[in-house]
Amino acid sequence: MKKLILFIILGVTINASAQEASVEKSIFSVQTGFAGLWLNNELKLANSIALRSEIGIEHDFTVGDHYDDAGFILQPVITAEPKFYFNLKKRNAKGKNISNNSGNYISLKTSYHPDWFVINLDDNITKNADLSITPTWGMKRAIGDHFTYEAGAGIGYRMVFIKANSNFGNAQSVDNFDYTNEQFLLYLHLRIGYTF
Repeated sequence: MKKLILFIILGVTINASAQEASVEKSIFSVQTGFAGLWLNNELKLANSIALRSEIGIEHDFTVGDHYDDAGFILQPVITAEPKFYFNLKKRNAKGKNISNNSGNYISLKTSYHPDWFVINLDDNITKNADLSITPTWGMKRAIGDHFTYEAGAGIGYRMVFIKANSNFGNAQSVDNFDYTNEQFLLYLHLRIGYTF
């Protein structure tokens, strides 16, 4: 009888710990890397799915060849990114840390770079907006209670919204109408962050 009770308690404990393998309800963090500074939130949609919403400022190579030969510039970005953390249960079962959504993920990163301003861009260069959609594979890990690091890579598609009379490369708009320039992009990121 004692063995049966012990077996039931052990089974309930194992089952309870397996059910805890879930993304956090809501995480606010600030992240930085060699390409910029971002403020974001990851909101739980399901046990393995979170929606990252983000606003930041990033270096030109993350947004493509909008401004060839402009040097080091920074442009604002707004991002919505659903993330599927596919190995939380496995990490939890092995006793690995899953706090602050520590795990591997795949996502669909959708970013908009508005034409509000571009830091360190000559005044005579027209500011152009763009929208990109990038399927991404990444990993995120917690360092202690508040710090995280994250790395990711993907190949995506971008539409640059060229303004009339823009000096985008050698291209000029026709009859003063706006147009788009479509591009494929390689996306890489490496960030360290602080979770509140």
